[in-house]
Parts: sequence; structure tokens; C-alpha cells
Amino acid sequence: MDTEKRLKEAVQSYWDARAKNKEKQVQSGKIDAGTRGEVTGGTQMGALEVLVADLLCDAGLKRLDVRTRTALELPGYFRATKKWDLIVVSDRQLVLAMEFKSQAGKSIGNNVNNRSEEAVGSAKDIWTAFREGCFGNSPTPFLGYFFLLEDRDNVKKPVANKEPYFSVDPVFRGQVGKVQNGVERYAGVSYGKRYELLCRRLVLERLYNSACFIMATNSPNTRITQPAADLTFQRFAASLRGHAVTFLGSRNG
Repeated sequence: MDTEKRLKEAVQSYWDARAKNKEKQVQSGKIDAGTRGEVTGGTQMGALEVLVADLLCDAGLKRLDVRTRTALELPGYFRATKKWDLIVVSDRQLVLAMEFKSQAGKSIGNNVNNRSEEAVGSAKDIWTAFREGCFGNSPTPFLGYFFLLEDRDNVKKPVANKEPYFSVDPVFRGQVGKVQNGVERYAGVSYGKRYELLCRRLVLERLYNSACFIMATNSPNTRITQPAADLTFQRFAASLRGHAVTFLGSRNG
């Protein structure tokens, strides 16, 4: 499989799906505010999910065990169930669960915190459910997190932090912007860097086994960049394959 070609095609499909969703709303006369009309049609990340499903099947998993559209609910601990974006269940054993998330458009500020809380909460929920035996005799599952961010100017600019009482973690402070009354003022890191840090720390804290962070332009010939060597799709795909092979080996051993 030409992974890089498939990834570019899948990302382009994402942009095409968003455009079609917005066009349908315009034709129906019911237009959501901002870019909401681009996403309310759903399935815009379908091609990316299919790409990952194909990678898992190439590694030996059965196609029927890899689910991307229906029957995606898994038990939680703090809630009854949570619907994941892709799961693998083989012989009633949970093998893998994945989240596919994205951010595009001008409005991004509030969404960074929302995405962070969602990612941490979902992982904590499923790991606690696993600890409590909600998945029967399943071996330790693989959790994956994929994030696609639109590559545009507003995600690359420094974002100031509000620190009325305590200083933020230094990694979010960025370069020294200016000095006022002898006090250094930090420009803060960009939204793009914040998403990169989120993905990296989700793995460092063992909330997810592997994460991928890519940026892509919204254009007829989309351009993909992968800012962090530890969060590339190639590395992510290798982790997926490795887990699939390990799981199959444990069953055949």
C-alpha cells in the first residue's frame, strides 16, 4: 500500500466532504452559522477511517472485525457507553479503539480546550472501564488518537495566555514577547503547537498508545505537513500494525 498517497487522498476527501455538506445546506436554505454547515452532514473523516481499517486488515485482522460506521459503542465507567470512531472487536475481545478529530476554519480558540478535555476524558473513561472488567477477557487494548488541523495563518500565530494567579506550564509560554515594568511578557505558543503538545502528552501520559498530528491546506491539491517526528502518520501506522500483529500472534501462539 502506498501509505503517503492514500493519506493525501483521504485528507482531500475530508475537504470535499465538508464542501458538499455546506453545499447541501445552501441548497436546502438551512445554513448553520460559521463553518458548522460544513460538518453537520457527518462522515467527513470517513476516508481516513477506511485508510486505517485497510492498514489493520493488511496486518492480518479480519475485515468484519474492524468497524467504522455502525455498532461503535463501548462501555464506559463514568457513563454507560461512548461511541468511538473505529473499533476492532474479535471473538468478543476488544483489540483497538480510535478517535479521529479535526479542526478547521477561523474559530479555533475554545475548541482547543474542548478537544483536550474530550480526549483526556474518553481515555480515562475507557481505561477505568477496562480495569473494572467491562471488556471480559480482552487483552489490554490499543487506543489511538488521530488529529487533523487545517493549515492556515491563524493556527500559526502566538496566542497569549491569561495568568491572573499562577504561571502556565513553560511549554505553553513560547518566546519572550516584551518586557513591561521589568516583567517579561510571553507571546505564548500557537494553537497548532498546542494541538501538537496535546497529542504528544496523551501518549507520554499513556492515555493513548499512539497519536498522529497532521496539518493540511484546504485546497484542490491539499498540502500535508507533519510538524513533529514523533507524531507522523508513518509512525502511527507502524504502531497500529505492530499491535495487530502482536494480538494475532498471541492468539496463534
